[in-house]
Amino acid sequence: MSAQKSPWQSELARMVTCPKTLFSLLELDERALQDAMAAAALFPLRVTHSFISRMEKGNLNDPLLRQVLPLGQELATTPGYTNDPLQEKNANPVPGLLHKYQSRVLVTLTSACAIHCRYCFRRSFPYNENTPGRSGWQALIDYIQQDANINEVILSGGDPLAVNDAYLHEFTKALKTLPQIKRLRIHTRLLVVLPERVTPELLAWLTSLSMKPIIVIHANHPNEINGTVKEALALLQKAGVTLLNQSVLLKNINDNEATLTALSEKLFECGVLPYYLHMLDKVNGAAHFDCTPEKAKQLHASMKRVLPGYLVPKLVVEVAGALSKTWV
Repeated sequence: MSAQKSPWQSELARMVTCPKTLFSLLELDERALQDAMAAAALFPLRVTHSFISRMEKGNLNDPLLRQVLPLGQELATTPGYTNDPLQEKNANPVPGLLHKYQSRVLVTLTSACAIHCRYCFRRSFPYNENTPGRSGWQALIDYIQQDANINEVILSGGDPLAVNDAYLHEFTKALKTLPQIKRLRIHTRLLVVLPERVTPELLAWLTSLSMKPIIVIHANHPNEINGTVKEALALLQKAGVTLLNQSVLLKNINDNEATLTALSEKLFECGVLPYYLHMLDKVNGAAHFDCTPEKAKQLHASMKRVLPGYLVPKLVVEVAGALSKTWV
């Protein structure tokens, strides 16, 4: 008999994956449906009902909808855009591990996400070769053990919180053989799009860690943060988790001063510090989200004028092969 699913797992299982369903739920103009179907055939639609509930019905330009809605523009070929804009294949020494920066490594525990952001730079990432499973953990540990400079493990994705609590506990138990690891950083979109993921079991796992837990959420617009998200983040903060946020600067979604400043204020109300504001990674299918560096710098300067310094995220771009994020 299979174990009973927790409520968050049941919600994850019933996420919307068909554009027709999304159009029906939000009462959208079906003239855009054909393009949505074509784009979803290239990069599937995935979005939770929780996230959909925060979108305005009938509005194809809703800033949350535009982050997940497949568009015909994704099918265009744009010079300078590639399937691997950060050349991660060159930083992938062991299946499931990326080593781009000296002191930290990124581990992909799963290929699953609760949402497919249309601007995702890992749209074409070879997850089949990089989801190691338990049998591949020892190779990861051996790699880390051989490099004393590595003191932080980042779980990213696929969304690491898409796996169950027992699996997370088992993985971090394996990491206990590495006393050099001081911090465990979790990059997740799930806490925003499915805040029910914060369970007593998750909190118990986080508080049991010998490493300092850091969670980096991903919110791009203040409308993403509702009361349920705020409650979930409060539980994590109470458990002693350091909470940060990273956003991507997205054309016609958050590329204005009012939206970005409101996002920083709302994050701080939830105990989350703005961390990075990323320039778009030039991945195929995402060119219509791109903002110019000139506009980005103008917006960042505007944020500095109206916000205290601790609420202004670092404006950065990731350059393939660089030893750190590059400030814009």
